Amino acid sequence: MKALILRSNTELMYDEIDHPEKPEGRSCLIRVFAAGICGSDIHRAFAHGAYQYPLIMGHEFSGTIEEVPQGSSFHAGQGVVVFPLIPCMACRACQTGDYAQCIDYDYFGSRRNGGFAEYVWVPEQNLFPVPEHINLLHAAMTEPCAVSLHGIRKLRVSGGESAVIFGGGSIGNMSAQWLKILGCGFVIIVDIDPLKLRIAEKMGFETIHAADVNPIEAVLDMTDGRGADLVVEACGLPLTYGQAIESAAHFARALFLGTLNRDMALTPEHVSAILRRELELYGTWNSRMVPRGRDDWSTVLRFLDRELQVAPLISHTLSLEEGPAVFARMVEGKEYFNKVLFKLQ
Repeated sequence: MKALILRSNTELMYDEIDHPEKPEGRSCLIRVFAAGICGSDIHRAFAHGAYQYPLIMGHEFSGTIEEVPQGSSFHAGQGVVVFPLIPCMACRACQTGDYAQCIDYDYFGSRRNGGFAEYVWVPEQNLFPVPEHINLLHAAMTEPCAVSLHGIRKLRVSGGESAVIFGGGSIGNMSAQWLKILGCGFVIIVDIDPLKLRIAEKMGFETIHAADVNPIEAVLDMTDGRGADLVVEACGLPLTYGQAIESAAHFARALFLGTLNRDMALTPEHVSAILRRELELYGTWNSRMVPRGRDDWSTVLRFLDRELQVAPLISHTLSLEEGPAVFARMVEGKEYFNKVLFKLQ
């Protein structure tokens, strides 16, 4: 089969490899339909971020079932998406269904080979069927949609509240959409990229171009001097972490989604804002796949391609063979990228 293989740090190669061996236990063979590039894949491939070499990355993917175990509720030809974390099922977190907090997990695309390949064996428990109303290409974005929903749910959105999101990329935009879906009355997206802001405006969001104006002053102006009731940091930059705190209203809830890749120090002013405004701060990690029906993934699959729209966020749909070149261009940072998907079928 064909695969995009990380041979060593910065060395990506499109090549022919053997089909994956069938594992023990109840697993389904998935023919990958589409797989998305996550920001963590850039770090993994170009910053000594891999656990092992060689590695097939890709943890955001959809596919069709080729082979199922006897007595499976799935069937050949069925469209599915894959929860990428494989829990140990023995630790305390696993006993409560908090698999993202598992102390001995496996993970597609980082700790084991993932979706940048034609075929993958996936444990049956990690699969979700894709409803007929969803484009299977769009379904490859279920994982980041679930990650953003998992975080937004922590904010306990009430109808009519105001919100600001720092970061207009795919995760930031999805977060804004979930805020609207859950009842937020006024949602602002802050970014420095005019193309991402243009997409946000077309989708009905208020925007602030942070390269042109002071975003904190702009948020205050747009909220009658109060600040936002809900604040989401989706960039992972020390600057925007601080701006998120400074933009919050009294008694606001703030969600930190972005992963920092550099040191950050809270200023006395930031700490004073947290204390004096009695802010509630939330961290978030990954998503939940239980209890089925009310979990993050099932919820995404009810809303995707309906109230939740991901097509405007897809900037590139490429073949897997183009993988080495597009990764190099993304690292170079000289052109616009939002969500990049590989289409394998």
